[in-house]
Amino acid sequence: MFSSDTICYFNAGSSDTAELLGNYLSKILIKNGFSDIAPVLLCIGSDRVTGDSLGPMVGSALEERYKKSIPVFGTLKMPVHALNLEETIDAIHLHFPDHPLIAVDASFGTKEHLGCITAGKGSLTPGAGVDKNLIAVGDFFVTGIVASFSPFSHLVLQSTRLSAVMPLASQISRGIAHAIDEIAPGYNLSSQIL
Repeated sequence: MFSSDTICYFNAGSSDTAELLGNYLSKILIKNGFSDIAPVLLCIGSDRVTGDSLGPMVGSALEERYKKSIPVFGTLKMPVHALNLEETIDAIHLHFPDHPLIAVDASFGTKEHLGCITAGKGSLTPGAGVDKNLIAVGDFFVTGIVASFSPFSHLVLQSTRLSAVMPLASQISRGIAHAIDEIAPGYNLSSQIL
């Protein structure tokens, strides 16, 4: 689903997952030269499919937290999905060319990794688990493993329980917020010229 040099796995059931994820994200952002600039968040998915709603849930939580002071694309009200992904990427590159892009999406994994969060440097390819051919996106990625690989991936995503997606979305949004607060405290999007 994604290309990366290193993939870190986080157990979403641990009480310190958000902090560990946030520390990891801030560390790799700083290591790659983004020590004082807020990332752009691209939260991919659809609210019409339970298993695919992870990205928009994360986006909505972060948009609510930062009240438009951090660039968030992909929420429950305005999801980013296969039909508008390229248009959204073009807008991000136009308005935020120097910002790091963190892509967030639901993913499939092995049974052992079900309920885990992955993060790393590199891009992810949305829709790969359901045989869609979309562009790879992101400088960094965060995924929540919502289901196991299956020959019936579309059906699995549709029947994924919301109770499996919500804890992942909560941990991811809190982890990303931890990283943003660490590397770009007080960042205000309104001070940027658009």
